[in-house]
Amino acid sequence: MARAERPARWGRELEAQWTALHRLCTDRASRTRLARLLDRLTGHDRGALESALAELATLLVRAGFSIGFLPESQSRTADLECSLGQEWMYVEVTALVGSRRRPRWDSTARERKSVDEEENDGGHVLTNRLVARISQKARQLVHYCAPVLLAVTVPHRDPWQDRVTEELDLKRLAGTVTVMLTLVRHVSAVLLSLWDEEPAPARSGVRLANVHMVERPSRQTAYPRVRLLILNPAAAYPLSGWEIEALKGLL
Repeated sequence: MARAERPARWGRELEAQWTALHRLCTDRASRTRLARLLDRLTGHDRGALESALAELATLLVRAGFSIGFLPESQSRTADLECSLGQEWMYVEVTALVGSRRRPRWDSTARERKSVDEEENDGGHVLTNRLVARISQKARQLVHYCAPVLLAVTVPHRDPWQDRVTEELDLKRLAGTVTVMLTLVRHVSAVLLSLWDEEPAPARSGVRLANVHMVERPSRQTAYPRVRLLILNPAAAYPLSGWEIEALKGLL
């Protein structure tokens, strides 16, 4: 029954978000982009990207940003152009869908080893996938000479898929992404929204000054389980203090 009900519920929620954005974004480019995005909502990955884009755009508006949807072109562009007072930034949104798990081996012994490693790796597979996606998107945004925010969403698992819970070491994730960002100075910050990931117990009291994190109880299913704002300490175009505070507020 859950499988049949989810698309209808998902459609109503997104329709409300896109309707609100259509009222707020009145320029022709935004209206054209919104119409094209709406046409894709029943397409690839069940609209995971469109859902993530609608959610983030709505959050940015609530945080005080003025937003505009950038037109699509053959050369890769960001999704949103945002302003906060006199400050500007560009935002690219992506959704990481698909399996979070290592493939199984046919051999029983190797399969057992793979399972043991998977259950104790602190989310190493997901961390690697996130870093790879950030690197891929960074290459597409290299031409921007302004602050760039890359927003990556790991959406809900489908309810009929394997529900094995794997704890994610958030501090290792934040540290790995921070090191990677120093190599892509044109990306000012990364915003991670992790819907179903279970945080591993903290093993260290050390906190990175460039990382802002919010964890929620698993029962609060209306919001991502974890959100992280990871600032690039080597950013060529860093976010302003006002922008950082506004983004921290939407975590």
